[in-house]
Amino acid sequence: MSNPRISLDQWRALVAVVDAGGYAQAASRLNKSQSAVTYSVQRLESLLGVKAFEIHGRKAVLTPTGRLLHRRARALLEEADAIERASRSLSAGWEAEIRIAVEIIFPTYLLLATLDRFGADSPHTHIELFESVLGGTQEALLQGRVDLAIAPQVPQGFHGEALMRLRFVPAAHPSHPLHALGRAVTMRDLRAHRQVVVRDTGSTRNTRGTVVEAKQRWTVGHMATSILAVRSGYGFAWYPEDKIRLELEAGTLALLPMADSGERFAELYLVYADREGAGPGTLRLAALLRESVAESCAAGHARAADAKRTT
Repeated sequence: MSNPRISLDQWRALVAVVDAGGYAQAASRLNKSQSAVTYSVQRLESLLGVKAFEIHGRKAVLTPTGRLLHRRARALLEEADAIERASRSLSAGWEAEIRIAVEIIFPTYLLLATLDRFGADSPHTHIELFESVLGGTQEALLQGRVDLAIAPQVPQGFHGEALMRLRFVPAAHPSHPLHALGRAVTMRDLRAHRQVVVRDTGSTRNTRGTVVEAKQRWTVGHMATSILAVRSGYGFAWYPEDKIRLELEAGTLALLPMADSGERFAELYLVYADREGAGPGTLRLAALLRESVAESCAAGHARAADAKRTT
């Protein structure tokens, strides 16, 4: 393998000029002089015998070759950064911090119990938790803001594994007009009433969570707000069954008797930002999440079997 003629600093200068929108902005981002950034890019062009930019007026515009170099340079820098992060994790033992994005529909009690178990293994590791919805979880992975995620889908290029399946049920306060119909509730009935949905936390809003094109809709920022609104009689919503178990037991929410059963299901996946470069703490946390889900599912099956025997 021949020694590369272009340094990472030169590739970094090229990427910065493009991403920042010019040489002056790139110099500020890199904390270098503009002349140093300009020289790095010109030296890169000279060594490769190509032109990465063309000057149009006062603006430097990428050539077709420049676009290719920029795309490959970004991949190279990301890989170099990943190698350094993996090396730091390995040399320092368990990570000082682990960042995890968790889809808001994942059972909160299960997440907190798992984090507590992890704390017993690594009490000095700080956990930064991002509670996200739909596209927000995927963006956290794509933008490199987390080490691990529990997401409704696995983004292309990432390593993920099936974690659990959640059952969604429609619910409203027992005094809501939908419960007073005296018959099975239809989709047409739902459209005449207010639906409460939780906002997608991604920058590109996703409406997959909207089950009904209701005439009225409240879009809120958190699951807790949605539950409080519906519990107060302001509308209806679909929830992961576990999220409203206490409300159902207390009678502050009641399942809507849907004509088509009303069940919806969602799959959740455990996704690594970088499976090969994951530190021992990230791997241990992932293992604990799998164990917790498996134990919870086994307990759920046992409760269902006991209930069936008593009926």
